[in-house]
Amino acid sequence: MAWVFVILGGFFETAFAVSLKYSDGFRRLWPTVSFMVCAVVSFALLTVGLRDLPVGTAYAAWTGIGAVGTALVGMMWFGDPAEFVRIASVLLIVAGVVGLNLAGSSAH
Repeated sequence: MAWVFVILGGFFETAFAVSLKYSDGFRRLWPTVSFMVCAVVSFALLTVGLRDLPVGTAYAAWTGIGAVGTALVGMMWFGDPAEFVRIASVLLIVAGVVGLNLAGSSAH
């Protein structure tokens, strides 16, 4: 169950990063509110996941999901370049998170 919290927290991390984009430097109210809510939810979910998972593995997964999700949203909806190096880098982030999990996420 701890992984569910960390994964959901990573999705909320993506949501708070996208909300920052829409907030226009905290000048737009509702995207700013969305950022704050998503950030609190994201950190809360990570905190719950950390009760049962090693901090390094959980944090890497959480930030990895947020980074990959934000990069994909940027490429698909904001016109960020979808070049080979960027896509390969996203895949390397995924590989790193998977590698950490394979290295033994059950150890505390």
